[in-house]
Amino acid sequence: MRPLSDIRDEYEFVDGDDRYRLLIELGRELEAMPQALKTDATLVRGCSASVWVYPVPQADGTLHFLADSNAAITKGIVALVLAAVQDKPAAEVAEMDIAEALAPFDLKNQLSSNRTQGVPNMIALIRQAAARYAAA
Repeated sequence: MRPLSDIRDEYEFVDGDDRYRLLIELGRELEAMPQALKTDATLVRGCSASVWVYPVPQADGTLHFLADSNAAITKGIVALVLAAVQDKPAAEVAEMDIAEALAPFDLKNQLSSNRTQGVPNMIALIRQAAARYAAA
């Protein structure tokens, strides 16, 4: 997965439809999520498309997230969120202001509200999972 800063540099360089293409490309680059992990327990509530997020704790205390969506642009947004948190220590992710890390992308003004409405719920789910693993 590309670092968020690299994605931001590319995102700022393009506009309009090219931003949509970039998001779709990011979604395609996501690591495959096994179908067995796409359950009600991993489903992010409040998204217009189906989004699943599953944290995988690593031996070094970091979290590796598997995620997927059934909609191409939404999957790109999922990839963008994961780029901010992927393979970071659980305690860091739990405390991180993920919305602030994504602020330069100005998603609310770039995309329809239907495409971004579930982002706060996805962020909350990621932070809650990270807090559980950090406390363990």
